[in-house]
Amino acid sequence: MSETSASAPRTSHQRIGIDVGGTKIEGSLIAVSPATTPSVLASTRIPARSGEANVAADILSLVTLLRAEAASHTEKYGPLLGVGIGTPGKVDSSRGTVENIANLNVHHLDLSREIGSAAHLPVRVENDVNAAALGAAALLGTGGGAASSATPTSSPDVIAFLNLGTGLAAGILRDGILDAGFSGVVGEIGHVPVEPHHLACPCGQTGCLETMASGGAVSRMWPQDDPAMPAIIAKAHDVTSPEHDAARDVLKNVVSAIADAIDILAVTIDPRLIIVGGGMAKTGQPLLDEIAAELNHRAASSPFIASLNLPARLHLAPSDQPTGAVGAALSAEQL
Repeated sequence: MSETSASAPRTSHQRIGIDVGGTKIEGSLIAVSPATTPSVLASTRIPARSGEANVAADILSLVTLLRAEAASHTEKYGPLLGVGIGTPGKVDSSRGTVENIANLNVHHLDLSREIGSAAHLPVRVENDVNAAALGAAALLGTGGGAASSATPTSSPDVIAFLNLGTGLAAGILRDGILDAGFSGVVGEIGHVPVEPHHLACPCGQTGCLETMASGGAVSRMWPQDDPAMPAIIAKAHDVTSPEHDAARDVLKNVVSAIADAIDILAVTIDPRLIIVGGGMAKTGQPLLDEIAAELNHRAASSPFIASLNLPARLHLAPSDQPTGAVGAALSAEQL
């Protein structure tokens, strides 16, 4: 490794984070310090291209560009220690591989080996929702921090990142450390089959929460507006809109499913904080208000749910920062 070794002390330093998406790949250079919130020093994005060779080449091009940028910041922020890559698909972080990125026609990529060998830097590969959980917690200053900096206690501080993206999933942090579970599927709450409309899900089940409480589901139900959720909320509250009744029905179904997902998180992992992120969350406070109203409605008839005070645990992910790329960079702290 040309610049540092994986065993370098975790003082102030730089990391590169890559966020692989279905339509774009974003890269960020961040400064990491044990005592402060990560700082984004540079950020760039390129359109995503399909196919294994293209995805690897595009990631490497961003790493090369950001590595050159890091050289100009070494004196102030310290050396560049490594690269983190957040990606959809089935990720094996221990091996640095990813399989089945459907939107990009990727069957198998050994990203840690390919990118690491070409860039001469250590590389960690992480699930994209887990990476976003790390990034959101760190940028909000909630104690999520860098993945390796926290010390577990007998009563861990738990943070959940609820990703309302194309699909529905959650990333779980315990004392700042990602919880991957036994087989890596912890947080895949989008595939809990409790949604009463019993719509078919790509996973093969019916009635998965993802079929109603996800950006992909909302786009299918409301194709006339893009983005759909801000328009649905506005029309649901506008009695003069010719689409008022339809918007009200869609909004009720979507928000009810999101509230179900939050209930599941609350009673299974009991997070102190639930950060709402993903593409649909860019709707902002109006969406959070709708979710809180539904949770309060449920609490009114359930002393148990009322005792959990779930609306107070909700927080929007930062929408003006490259959350996924920052989290990917922070995941590399485990190298």
